[in-house]
Amino acid sequence: MSLIENLEIMNTLFDIIWDKHVVQIVKDGPTQIYIDRLYCHEVTTPQAFDGMRARGIKCFRPEQIICMPDHNTPTHDQDKPIEDPISKKQVDTLAANAAEFGLAHYAMLDKRNGIIHVVGPERGLSMPGMTIVCGDSHTSTHGAMGAVSFGIGTSEVEMVLASQCILQQKPKSMRISVEGSLGKGVTAKDIALFIMSKMTTSGATGYFVEYAGSAVKNLSMEGRLTLCNLSIEMGARGGFIAPDETTFEYLKGREYAPKGKDWDVVVAYWKTLKSGADAVFDKEIVFKAEDIEPMVTYGTNPGMGMGISQAIPALDTIPASGHASYLKSLNYMGFKPEEKLLGKKVDYVFCGSCTNGRIEDFRAFASLVKGHKKAKDVVCWLVPGSWMVKQQIEDEGLDKVLEAAGFEIRQPGCSACLAMNDDKIPAGKLAVSTSNRNFEGRQGPGARTILASPLTAAAAAITGVVTDPRELI
Repeated sequence: MSLIENLEIMNTLFDIIWDKHVVQIVKDGPTQIYIDRLYCHEVTTPQAFDGMRARGIKCFRPEQIICMPDHNTPTHDQDKPIEDPISKKQVDTLAANAAEFGLAHYAMLDKRNGIIHVVGPERGLSMPGMTIVCGDSHTSTHGAMGAVSFGIGTSEVEMVLASQCILQQKPKSMRISVEGSLGKGVTAKDIALFIMSKMTTSGATGYFVEYAGSAVKNLSMEGRLTLCNLSIEMGARGGFIAPDETTFEYLKGREYAPKGKDWDVVVAYWKTLKSGADAVFDKEIVFKAEDIEPMVTYGTNPGMGMGISQAIPALDTIPASGHASYLKSLNYMGFKPEEKLLGKKVDYVFCGSCTNGRIEDFRAFASLVKGHKKAKDVVCWLVPGSWMVKQQIEDEGLDKVLEAAGFEIRQPGCSACLAMNDDKIPAGKLAVSTSNRNFEGRQGPGARTILASPLTAAAAAITGVVTDPRELI
């Protein structure tokens, strides 16, 4: 009997993909899993390449590895040397390592460059049925393609470079279904923030999440990428969505997607990638789409979220054990229990990141600011997630709409999602951000962050205060 036949047979899509990639099972230990795609950026790879160099070994399957800088890249003047010495060293080191080990490298200004979690899907490098890893927690993004995709540590990056395999304990499975139709102004970002507000940042710890339900099925590919991107923020190992016609239509004709007869063959296989009707999950949760309104965060983790029309929870609704951290978080943000955020003055607005840096996000932002003007006291950074997205913005004339409203489009990069480049929010300033984390100092030392959708960010950008986007749609 083969190894695969010996595995416990489950009927979830996660089990199907996982089991197809099992190389061996270590007795009383982890499972060795084959990895189809490794993405490498400049922050988590230097020590991994040093380890390879020290052992005198080459990459086992270099053609399955893609390198590109994104965290440290500036979003202006990319044709000039990077001014920050640490950022420059990390970007230059990735380029040198890629050249030494014979790996594909999409450098700054390369038309294929951008945020690695935006480029992978848009180039057709991430596809259904794959196992995908990167030394970055938001690798869960690629799960929207119907892949098992998750973040790994630097030592594990070295493991994949050397063997194209990784040792992992198999996570439990969870299905989160969102049923019904989304209301006006409610986006995939709001779904994710809503789920996290209900489940907390540890509610999915130890699980790999499959998203399902009519509301999820009706999301665009960009929306699905946003939803899966935020899986890690509720503690999940990763999140994914079964591939369907939306997936196939998105991938068809992409640079690295199969072509001709190969396309027909692979789509026939992709159509088999779904959980069975009798699939057994370790945990199932169902939410109603009509319960979701545009969301904002009020604290210092992504789970501290609420509907934009609501008030910050009262202290007596928080478990006693959490009172100290809850009050510390509100104190950092400058907010109080039972206070509403509507009308709060905003200093910065950021639209971008691997969460909301795709073309659909800029379409949404432009649709809301069209005919309005940027609030004069608000600094706005609009940063596409890739050069392809920037080109789409220009091809669709969105740049003209945004320019007329007083905005400008910057060059691609992670930008103000995290304080690893020039785009930092100053201490004490309040930003409405479409990124994924609102930790203390995440956008800059002392910066205060409200996470929101591109529509909510756009509403703040033209009013200068936290505003319900439904009032402007």
